[in-house]
Amino acid sequence: MPLLALIMFAMGLTLKVADFKRVMTQPLVVVIGVVLQFGLMPLLAWLIATLLKLEPMIAVGLILVGACSGGTASNVMTYLAGGNVALSITMTAVSTLLAVFMTPWLSWLYIDTVIDVPIWAMFKSILLLVILPVAAGVLFNRVLSRFIRPILTICPMIAVLAIVFIIAIVVALNHSRMAELSWLIVLAVALHNVSGLALGYWVARLVGYSSVIARTVAIEVGMQNSGLAVALALNFFTPLAALPGAIFSIWHNISGSMFATFWQWRDRSHGHDSRD
Repeated sequence: MPLLALIMFAMGLTLKVADFKRVMTQPLVVVIGVVLQFGLMPLLAWLIATLLKLEPMIAVGLILVGACSGGTASNVMTYLAGGNVALSITMTAVSTLLAVFMTPWLSWLYIDTVIDVPIWAMFKSILLLVILPVAAGVLFNRVLSRFIRPILTICPMIAVLAIVFIIAIVVALNHSRMAELSWLIVLAVALHNVSGLALGYWVARLVGYSSVIARTVAIEVGMQNSGLAVALALNFFTPLAALPGAIFSIWHNISGSMFATFWQWRDRSHGHDSRD
């Protein structure tokens, strides 16, 4: 899907090689974030799909969302929430690189029991749609930084517009069943996202990290690259399987904004004591 490649290229333009190297300065929290990202989120998706008795293709779509890397909007939400933006960028970069291996394998692990997952085709698709565009963006940023800098401010808008187009395509393909399925999918997506936010925050706190680091981990874990889930669903399954990813794209921006607003209010009311 060219639109996803465009989103990933825009994301790559905002990254530097230093963002990948920064993992060495805070390795433990990055490892915790990655383990939660690829360990917790697909498991939660499978559990929610099982508990709500979602029909197979809807369950596939939710599991695909859970098996993907962190979302492109997480860095903005981390900034708004008063989190550690540098850490957020690092975690997004690392999880994006790992997704080329983890997403196909996790999809096979959780989905293959009922539906055949084309694991190698997914691997190649993620390589083409995610890794190569991100790498191209990073390279452009490094080699042509003087020329790239003026357009960096519009990269998030480019990503948002591309996601809107993706959502519109998925909704159009499923218009006949939207009324029947929408509320159940919204419930599943909301439970998945909110559980990721809550568990991401409290696991980091229990390990001993500050609220600032914990809220960063929460956003990285809870906000998925749902555009990738949509692309994989459309390429390898059915338009119905793309619905959870499309709805997640809308929902996690709403919940992320609410999460950020809460922390803005709490920091103001406590005189930034929550950073201690």
